[in-house]
Amino acid sequence: MNAQHTDRVVVTKNVTKEYKDNGVPVRAVQGIDLEIGRGEFTAIVGPSGSGKTTFLNVISGLDKATDGQVWLAGKQLSEMSGRELSDFRRDHIGFIFQAYNLIPVLTVTENVEYIMLLQGVHPGERRRRVSKILGELGLEGVENRFPTQLSGGQQQRVAVARAIVSEPALVLADEPTANLDSQTAIDLIDRMRELNESHGVTFIFSTHDTKIMERARRLIALKDGRIDTDEVRS
Repeated sequence: MNAQHTDRVVVTKNVTKEYKDNGVPVRAVQGIDLEIGRGEFTAIVGPSGSGKTTFLNVISGLDKATDGQVWLAGKQLSEMSGRELSDFRRDHIGFIFQAYNLIPVLTVTENVEYIMLLQGVHPGERRRRVSKILGELGLEGVENRFPTQLSGGQQQRVAVARAIVSEPALVLADEPTANLDSQTAIDLIDRMRELNESHGVTFIFSTHDTKIMERARRLIALKDGRIDTDEVRS
């Protein structure tokens, strides 16, 4: 990676993703060049079919670009083996999904510490980090509850805690407020912005939610798989 990109969490060069639809090639993402700096709070928006989720999948290594290059935290994804990419994603990316994706048989604490367990983090350090992040997200008192004993908003805050606690370079959030009522969504977004500021972690959202768009510091609109507008806010 060039020296000028070392302060960037994500760099894409001419990234294209093509699918076959009944044998007909369809370009979901078309030649995107993009740089996301450390500590950004960015929303990628656009109508259904604009390429938002596909682009997130490509920059996270969940999907492979048909053409072009992706660098994440200084590493070129195409140069990694499947196992290397899986380990790299575990250690450098936190994921927040629309459906929460908590493990139902694990408590809140166990869900939050799960990635750190895979990383081999010492039990004492795991407990310290879990206690701190649950406090920051207003989840004191629910540490030993199971996901089914929580409200939707609480479950998504647990998912945010799980994504942040392993101290990743990047958090990717795909429609994280889609299943929440308006006030719960606003509270969640505001808490994520506070974590963005206090932890310096980079957030990239894929969203239709105007509440996220209003609070994003950078708004990238996709249209037909290309960047239509790229607006930086103060």
